[in-house]
Amino acid sequence: MDGVFVIKGKLQEMYAQHSIVFDKGVQFIVALLAFYQINNNVGFMKVAASPAVTFALSVICTFFPLIITVIAATALILVHMYAVSIGVVAVTAVVFLIMYIFYFRLTPKMALIVLLMPIAFVFRIPFAIPLSYALVSTPVSMVAVVCGTIVYYMMEYVKKAAPGLAGKGLSGIMTQSSDYLKKVFQNKEMWIIIAAFLIAFLVAYTIRKQSINHAWKAAVAAGAVVNVVVNIIGDIMLGSHISYASLITGSVVAIVAGFVLELMFFAVDYTKSESLQYEDDEYYYYVKAVPKLSVAKPEKTVKRINGRRETEIMDTEAVRNRRHDRERHGEREGARTSGRNASEHFKNSTRSR
Repeated sequence: MDGVFVIKGKLQEMYAQHSIVFDKGVQFIVALLAFYQINNNVGFMKVAASPAVTFALSVICTFFPLIITVIAATALILVHMYAVSIGVVAVTAVVFLIMYIFYFRLTPKMALIVLLMPIAFVFRIPFAIPLSYALVSTPVSMVAVVCGTIVYYMMEYVKKAAPGLAGKGLSGIMTQSSDYLKKVFQNKEMWIIIAAFLIAFLVAYTIRKQSINHAWKAAVAAGAVVNVVVNIIGDIMLGSHISYASLITGSVVAIVAGFVLELMFFAVDYTKSESLQYEDDEYYYYVKAVPKLSVAKPEKTVKRINGRRETEIMDTEAVRNRRHDRERHGEREGARTSGRNASEHFKNSTRSR
């Protein structure tokens, strides 16, 4: 685990240094997936569904706030539905307008959820989004989860019913609108999934806020179990024919996502938790302090190794000459020393006489 926390620290440092690049990269990927999913499911207008348009819209939206990506996705859906039926595009526009007036205008930061929900449905992991936001956000994000779920089922209905909706002209606008509303908003599967998301979100959020040990893990597990149970009960009671394989797979992926979020945002050491009590003039305070897990970065020890000693290759004749010079120098020094000694001896002997 120490290695995992070291990697986590490096990733956090990298994000702190290049946060703008990272945020814009994620925004581009989300926009690309959202536009691709729209064009792949309801791409009835061929020009707007081309890969060039998808890529161009993704690049343009990357340099604007996320709410612009939501507006662009809404406009793209309306363009495709206009190619199917005027009644369908009118109802869809009203639904989007209500969503924008009562929610997106007030909480534009939740716009990401509306983009992520249809993408998660395409990958068969829709529960990963509400469970993740139950761990890191507040219950107000559930409104965006519901809106994103409705948008997905609107596109699913148009995708399946497009042949029967096209070609009726203006005379069938009212009929098309009423049928569209009934089919979408009376979809039993959609409401079962929304109910499961809401209940599982509240359960996970409530447990996550508790001061119990391993609250996040308990919240993730409880949320996943509640999601599966509510879906199964709704399927049995209403006969919506939910895919159990997709349900289990999506719940497992959501659990993995929850554990990753805990590692990134709530890594604590429960073995060192402390219960504190103190007071002031008006209150007594009971506090549970749980230290965060932190791993010291491994210090790099630099060991310097001397280079290999290189042998100097010299000319043989030059070596001999140097040796002879040293010998001659030594002979001269010896002669000088002997002369000095003889002179000193002669002076000493003269004085003694």
